[in-house]
Amino acid sequence: MNGLIDDDPVSGIFRYARRALTSPEIFAREQERIFSKVWLYLGHESEVRNPGDFVRLTVGGRPLIMVRTKRGDVRAFFNTCTHRGATICRADRGNAKAFQCFYHAWTFDLEGKLIGVPDEPAYGPSFDRTELGLHPVAKCAAYRGFVFVNFDPAACDLVTHLAGVTDYLDLIVDSGGGRMEIVPGSNQYVIRANWKLLAENSYDGYHALPTHETYFKYVASLEADAREKLGEISATGAADGFTAKGEAIDLGNGHAVTQKVAPWGRPIARWSPLFGVDTREEIARIRRELVRNFGEERARLMADMSRNMVIFPNLVVNDIMAVTVRTWDPVAVDEMRVTAWQLAPADEAPRLREARLDNFLTFLGPGGFATPDDLEALESCQAGFAADGVTHSDISRGIGAGTTRPVDESQMRAYWRRWRDLVEDRVPAAVG
Repeated sequence: MNGLIDDDPVSGIFRYARRALTSPEIFAREQERIFSKVWLYLGHESEVRNPGDFVRLTVGGRPLIMVRTKRGDVRAFFNTCTHRGATICRADRGNAKAFQCFYHAWTFDLEGKLIGVPDEPAYGPSFDRTELGLHPVAKCAAYRGFVFVNFDPAACDLVTHLAGVTDYLDLIVDSGGGRMEIVPGSNQYVIRANWKLLAENSYDGYHALPTHETYFKYVASLEADAREKLGEISATGAADGFTAKGEAIDLGNGHAVTQKVAPWGRPIARWSPLFGVDTREEIARIRRELVRNFGEERARLMADMSRNMVIFPNLVVNDIMAVTVRTWDPVAVDEMRVTAWQLAPADEAPRLREARLDNFLTFLGPGGFATPDDLEALESCQAGFAADGVTHSDISRGIGAGTTRPVDESQMRAYWRRWRDLVEDRVPAAVG
């Protein structure tokens, strides 16, 4: 497993062996060293608002249930009956007073306790219900509404794992008045490529203009038409704005974020004529409120800056023209299942919510401009890895100059260094 990465900043070299994306043995090692030991995104507290609300998920290859208990806390259980193993939660989401296994009707309450066993006396005097409740995940914790799980009882706490990520989650949540919610509904799709390629792609500014050229031309054309109707001078085009100065920031523990001045409108709180004239005053009001509550500089970060953040190993929070939450579950060395949601302020005005969802679906929806492009790119990379005469992929852009622009690749190097440390078992599970 050693020697998978050539990391030589002095010579300006950073490359990784492509077998890290094609080897079933390395994939198995990742399941053991990463997906069984690192904090993984489970869901958002807003998805289970009321006691009895539940969501069925697969996280790290394991079937889970996220549920709001009667006491009001959010818990995570393995979705398997302790009797014979059948999955007890068979709906994607809903509200329940209890969970009953369809196979033999064993019943569990919202806290996971076994409360019903047909013909229980037949089991004899040693049968003990208290030992047969739903099995909870070793650790379950939340930060600002984002719920994570860890299957390792010895793992560090969640905040230690998140490290600098917390600052950027704070920006997002505070910009929405402290109450954010997942908009009902999700996008789900399969990419036949190694799971780490999606992490790279999610904050790779270098690919944006060549891969998504059609989108930038489309947005620029719409905005120019809208401004002409309003009698305004056209602003900088989206493609030009995308090349604006920005930075990539290593947030620790493999996490990183790229940010720059947004080349497009943002419902919080950067108006664009694409949102419609009727939204202008509402967005201006939000901006004034942000300044009043947080000051000019923090309000600028919330309203004007666009961010792509990867939380190691498989969570993306893209705070761009809308806030996208995306995670994926690796199912094979060359296949992953992806789910994406839209995050929004809980009390957002209907017209702004409409603009947000339109932006989300137009760019990152399954039939939008970006997602099919990215899916094609990643699957093309995976197909290209069969050319075994080429053994490594290069992500050294910017390393010689020591730059940290979003169009460079320092964010990916931070990710791969953390991956290397875990797969090669070099360091503890997290660094505070």
